[in-house]
Amino acid sequence: MMTTTPALLVAGHGTRDEGGADAFRDFVRELGERNPGLPVAGGFIELSPPPLGDAVAELVGQGARAFAAVPLMLASAGHAKGDIPAALAREKERRPGITYVYGRPLGPHPKLLEVLERRLDEALGQARRTPQDREDVMVLLVGRGSTDPDANAEVHRAARLLWEGRGYGGVETAFVSLAAPDVPSGLERCRKLGARRIVVLPYFLFTGILPDRVRSQTEGWADAHPELEVVSADVIGPAEELLDLVMERYREAVQGDIRMNCDACVYRIALPGFEDKVGRPQLPHHHPDDPSGAGHGHHHHDHDGHAHAH
Repeated sequence: MMTTTPALLVAGHGTRDEGGADAFRDFVRELGERNPGLPVAGGFIELSPPPLGDAVAELVGQGARAFAAVPLMLASAGHAKGDIPAALAREKERRPGITYVYGRPLGPHPKLLEVLERRLDEALGQARRTPQDREDVMVLLVGRGSTDPDANAEVHRAARLLWEGRGYGGVETAFVSLAAPDVPSGLERCRKLGARRIVVLPYFLFTGILPDRVRSQTEGWADAHPELEVVSADVIGPAEELLDLVMERYREAVQGDIRMNCDACVYRIALPGFEDKVGRPQLPHHHPDDPSGAGHGHHHHDHDGHAHAH
């Protein structure tokens, strides 16, 4: 039995966009301010400082020995399934005596769908639109894109849940990298389906290079189709609902209530075209700001406990 409350370790992907990295760091700071008495720190697995190892060191310096790690990611792709658990396993080897539990990614969740709906209303210039106002609006939800089909399917699931009961003419899906359809192809599909008004909705937590690319590609396509109304919505951002959801994922992890769905995970199930990934060892990213992590220790991907690593 734990005698102290586990610290909250927030794990981010990392970005070359300083504004996006600042947004993550500000978000972690806000989590700490909203939860006095709970040690909170956050780090990245690549690209941005601080590395995840520095966040662990910060919490250990505050006396924490038990952690609940929450991936600040919308879908369970390779980073959430492999990179973060491998990095946490490496930290456990570096610091004997620490323990951790691992939470699940954030989406799709009703709280996030509420924020997405709000971003759509903001883009359409109205605080709250009725279903009748929305009937002629086609939404293109644009995800990051992944080589993991399970993660791409999660974006499609979010799109369907966003469509249900909200009165939009339709919600289509596209990706900005690594997966089809790309943004121009998604917009073209909306056009062929008869859309006259399209809102492109980035399925991203914070600003960064990829959301900027979504907006740029949207503007380029819209310039070539002046007969259509095409507008861009904002990213989810540090909304109240997102802060609440991270704490919900934290409590799930601490209480052992982790409902990870592994039925379509390429590391566990031989999906067509991905058979070589079954049982593949998971390696932590080498973070450029973490020189002691250059060893790239080998850690297998653990699905049996539906927490990927313990």
